[in-house]
Order: sequence, then structure tokens, then C-alpha cells
Amino acid sequence: MPQADTAPEIQEIFNRIAPKYDDLNQWISLGQHQIWKKMAVKWSNVQPGDTALDICCGSGDLTLLLARTVGVMGKTIGIDFATKQLAIAAEKQTRQCPEFDITWQEGDALSLPFEAETFDGVTMGYGLRNVTNIPLALAEVYRVLKPGKKVAILDFHRPADQTKQAFQQWYMQTVVVPLAERFKLTAEYEYIQPSIERFPTGKAQETLAREAGFSEAIHYPFAGDMMGVLVATK
Repeated sequence: MPQADTAPEIQEIFNRIAPKYDDLNQWISLGQHQIWKKMAVKWSNVQPGDTALDICCGSGDLTLLLARTVGVMGKTIGIDFATKQLAIAAEKQTRQCPEFDITWQEGDALSLPFEAETFDGVTMGYGLRNVTNIPLALAEVYRVLKPGKKVAILDFHRPADQTKQAFQQWYMQTVVVPLAERFKLTAEYEYIQPSIERFPTGKAQETLAREAGFSEAIHYPFAGDMMGVLVATK
């Protein structure tokens, strides 16, 4: 099974899937991904008037939720290395909520183009699993967060229980793969299962966050332990 092991390969994948990304996510998650993203925004603890950052923002769903939370007096930045995803995100904002102050910016999660201690809250949805250096990505989040503020990182999770692992693999093969075939994106979505298998468990993510400097780190699993949010405080 092909694997996306380098940043250019991953970038190419997300540019290719951009036009169908939202529809496919809706089907794969059975409509639940919006609820999970709202959970991440809540755990980021952003408040009205805050300056917030969404890393690996993709087509912008999580960024728009952040913007609605910080309100018209706040500022939100969505950053991603896939320019086609950013174009869809900007168009979505124009249709849904043009009144909010949102900047869509091309950039690298491993080298964020922001000054230290800039943001009151950070989110990342399905991005940490795809970076080529997880400790560096966490260190960059730590750098740009203000002291006392939080990051909430939503992603797939590999269950510890073997029965749940088997169900996750079954779901990937019987739901995700056929859906990807329907959208003519089979090759593009083959990377998901290997990426989940390589991704650190929730407990390991907590350790990595503390090693990056965060004073507190808690991973909250849900959806049968197949999803999770890592919440870390600077």
C-alpha cells in the first residue's frame, strides 16, 4: 500500500483531494466530524476578542468555528500548505461569514511564520498525524501560544483494545475505501490506515507535548477510542 512519507507527497495529496474533501469527510464520519471540531474549539478555550490559529486548516471548517467563537472583535488565521484547500476555505468564508476577520495563509506547520506568544488559542484538525516531525510541530505550537493558553489537536486514534483495532481496520476497508473509490480518490486515501498505525497513541502524545514544553497535556479519546483530542496548556 502506498505511503505518503514526505511533505511534498502529502501536500500533493491534499491539493488533489481538495474539491471533494468536504463531501468525503461528511460521508466517512457519518456527519460527526462537525461535532468533533466543535469539541476541539471548546477545548482550545478561545474567547470573544481573542486571536486564534488553526494549523493545517484544510478547507476551513475548524477555522470558521474558531472565527465564530472569537467573534467580529477577534482575529483568526487558518494556515495550510495546500493552496487549493485554502482557496476553497476562502470561498466558503465569503459565502458563510464574510463579517469575520480571517486570514488564509500558506505555510508550514514545522516553521510557523508568526512571532512567539502571538495566539490566545490554537487548533489542529487531522494535521499532526501528517507532519513529518511531530515533536517539531508541537514545539512550534508551544512557541506561538501565549503563556497559560491551550492547543486542541483533533485526529484519528489507534485504540489499545484489539477488538476496537479490528473494528477500525474493518471500517477503513468496508466504508472508507469504497467511499474513496466512489469519489475516484482510492490512491489518495490509501495513506490513512498506515498513517494511523504510525501515529503515537494518546498517552504518547501527552508525553510528546510535555517534552515540547507544555505544562499540562491530556488526551481525550472518543468515538469508540478511534478519535481523540489532545489538549495541552502552555
